[in-house]
Amino acid sequence: MRLLLVEDDKMLGTSLKKGLEFEHYATEWVQTGEDAKEALKTSEFNLAILDINLPDCSGIEILKTIRHSPRNKQLPVLLLTAIDRVEQKVIGLDAGADDYLTKPFDLKELLARLRVILRRAEGKTDNILRTKDMELDLNTRQLLKSGVYYTPTASEFKLLTLLMQRPGKLISKTRMEEELYGWQGDVESNTVEVTIYNLRKKLGKETITTLRGVGYMVSA
Repeated sequence: MRLLLVEDDKMLGTSLKKGLEFEHYATEWVQTGEDAKEALKTSEFNLAILDINLPDCSGIEILKTIRHSPRNKQLPVLLLTAIDRVEQKVIGLDAGADDYLTKPFDLKELLARLRVILRRAEGKTDNILRTKDMELDLNTRQLLKSGVYYTPTASEFKLLTLLMQRPGKLISKTRMEEELYGWQGDVESNTVEVTIYNLRKKLGKETITTLRGVGYMVSA
């Protein structure tokens, strides 16, 4: 799960990025509107957390750009605002925001709102990913396959979540590395292969399909 965090406050941005990545959200943090627009042009995200008050432009302007972009118009957006005024919240929601949160806020509330938005975006009423023979509970981090429960490691959970969000679709190794490491530079070259190997060892070789040189997938 990849998030775009747009927040110019360095202290808040640092703590949010750390908290989000602790919860296994790969997070790209930018501090200006221009950097946000560039990131949206070049990368794919599952959700954007957008501060309204940025140094170079209004977050509402970025939100409107997102909603008018064929590439990103369906991207879920959570607005952050330091101004607790109904008028500003209404403007944000009318511009296409999925939700808003007023500063200061508790990280637990932010995470809860993210889960609701993501479930809504995926058309789900619960927090469980399902494929032909597997169910992954995103709250308990338990995997059910053929009547047997498994507890994936942190790396296994990240890759299973990514694969089971898009069953029947190939996910590239590069995309998987981004899920595991976020935007850190110290990527170990064989971590994806080792994690896939361990998952197959636990769940069966047929669970994850490899198309050499292209990527991996699970059956729908």
